[in-house]
Amino acid sequence: MNNKKKWIAWTVAIVLVTNILTYYGTKRLSLVLPNGKILGAQQYSDVTKFQKLFDVRNLLYKLYDGNIDDNTLVEGAIKGMAASLNDPYTVFMNQKEYETFNSQTEGSYSGVGIQIEVKDNNIVVLSTFEGSPAKKAGVVPGDIIEKVNDTDVNGKEYDKAVTMMKGQKGTEVSITVLRNSKDTHTYKIKRDTIALETVSGEMLTGNIAYIKLSMFDENTGKNFNKKLVELQGKGAKGFILDLRQNPGGLLTTCVDVVSNFIPKDKVIVSTIDKNNSKQEYVSKGGSAIGTPLVVLTDGNTASASEIVSGAVRDYKIGTLVGEKTFGKGVVQTLIDTGDGTALKVTMAKYYTPNGENIHKKGIQPDITVKYPENLLSQPYNRSTDPQFNKALETIKGKLK
Repeated sequence: MNNKKKWIAWTVAIVLVTNILTYYGTKRLSLVLPNGKILGAQQYSDVTKFQKLFDVRNLLYKLYDGNIDDNTLVEGAIKGMAASLNDPYTVFMNQKEYETFNSQTEGSYSGVGIQIEVKDNNIVVLSTFEGSPAKKAGVVPGDIIEKVNDTDVNGKEYDKAVTMMKGQKGTEVSITVLRNSKDTHTYKIKRDTIALETVSGEMLTGNIAYIKLSMFDENTGKNFNKKLVELQGKGAKGFILDLRQNPGGLLTTCVDVVSNFIPKDKVIVSTIDKNNSKQEYVSKGGSAIGTPLVVLTDGNTASASEIVSGAVRDYKIGTLVGEKTFGKGVVQTLIDTGDGTALKVTMAKYYTPNGENIHKKGIQPDITVKYPENLLSQPYNRSTDPQFNKALETIKGKLK
């Protein structure tokens, strides 16, 4: 049976159920539907709550002067249910949106090269990839994306905005941003292949190593371990870990990364769901336990990056330098709903080793250093970066 026939069958079945309930009342204890499923009295009530959905559908077919597609109506209804929860992280994704979402944790994709997150129902640019079309065009961290191709977007339409910004290499997309709450800029950006190189690092002077993590995708853990071993082989005795403008990613990957600095079997993060079920993620141990560490954070250090920051803070294994983190302390799960679609739903809160949920609060650094706004729109220069320079001073102090 195709989708449309299934829809019609279930429409008839539910209308039948509703009519029977109206006629007999709710004293009957069960009813057998055409597919053999038995509904009890409570399920009667659950079914009738959605009767208006079918009433509206019938009115649309009766009155609407235009084409109607049942599959489109179903998708719209499901998206509406998810959106009604007012949680920007709970969304139903159609096939195109799901494909776009999956590309974010894989090796490369075609788009403009930015990382975004939702804050106060705004789509905020967390970072622009080095050499990306967006960075070259002038988009900077902190910009609020207001329109994509002249279509208004907000936090509830995060996945829609992501899908619209991605596309075939060489095609153009228009992005309108609000900067500093007053200035509006529109950029015509030509899409290109974006390689997700999430780990970079180098040796500095005095046996100090610097590692930058742009996000936590499926390859970040193993690539971080390789970079760590490489730098240790070059004589690294202390590390600066840069998590600024890192929007997060996979929980298991960030656990792999921070395990290198935390003794084996220590709890790194725990999650608790609506049924009060708790799951703990523990350290796997690693090669940098006891090594002096400084972690750079800012207002765009989010989600999985905050898990790392929280573990470093709670176990006092390093010093956080920079600005308060973003404040995303909830965890999503991804459910395949068939036909290439998926439901991403917030299913738990996460807690740092000391039991703190940092959602909408963020993590305060040990040493606060503001990054000047006027530098954001200029080419990056490490020598004028006050946060990096403070981190360097701090790690040097630990090595004395």
